[in-house]
Amino acid sequence: MANVGQKLFRTLWRSTNVALLLSVLLFLYSAGWEYSVRRYLTGFSDAIVPAGAAPEKRVQSILDWMRSGPTRSEDLTPGGLAMRDPETTLNYEKLLSVCGTATNAFLNLARSSRLQARRLLLLAPDRTAKHVVAEVLLDGRWIVVDPTYRLILRDASGRMLTRSDLKNPQAFAAAIASVPGYPTQYTYEKVAHVRIARLPMEALHIRRLIDSVSPNWDEKLDWSLLLERESFFTLTLAAFVVLFLLLLRQSLAWYADRRLMISRYRLRVHLGRVGSAFFSTPEIK
Repeated sequence: MANVGQKLFRTLWRSTNVALLLSVLLFLYSAGWEYSVRRYLTGFSDAIVPAGAAPEKRVQSILDWMRSGPTRSEDLTPGGLAMRDPETTLNYEKLLSVCGTATNAFLNLARSSRLQARRLLLLAPDRTAKHVVAEVLLDGRWIVVDPTYRLILRDASGRMLTRSDLKNPQAFAAAIASVPGYPTQYTYEKVAHVRIARLPMEALHIRRLIDSVSPNWDEKLDWSLLLERESFFTLTLAAFVVLFLLLLRQSLAWYADRRLMISRYRLRVHLGRVGSAFFSTPEIK
């Protein structure tokens, strides 16, 4: 029976080590991917946002580029494109016409221009998303930007509006009055930063449960990078997997040493021996 237990342990130990190695490789790959995406976005934003511009001017520069920038590629089947890849969203005309991917493009450029920005979902009464906009932190206020219509929402005096301001029907009507064809149903009574309606646990009313434990939980953490950039999501996921497997490996090592009393391959010891063999000065007798 003890032999069976030891065989099971060795199988689990080796499997954990292989999984840890693969997760480290995934982490290194995703780190390189995220670095290349950041370099691309930095170069892109530097080309369209004036150096040293004030925050409001940076926002407007991005919207101006989205409105009248150079001709971009067209694709008749945008559903087949990588919707959360920044290079794709910035270079396909149709993706910049859809609220979700237009907001994705804006948020990536805004962050690369040293702006604090996050997505905001406008919800219907059944909590389905009817529109996606962005919020940008300017002068201590989260003002609303609609990348799909390329505008900062303002009142009649030109003051930039927050989502709290736009809950007022009169303020909302005044903000969109000068925008031809702007849908009047894009109101701000119900909003969210994270949409979990598509999760299979929705029948368990998971949002209601989380809201009861931690009200405004989706504002306490910046979810935008995780939701808008595949490379950062992969990097974060890989980091969590590496951490989990390291803890699991450490637990298995403790169990082997303290309970099973069996020998195991000690990487640090072997690496120490290799280092000693290569770098130590041999004794001459």
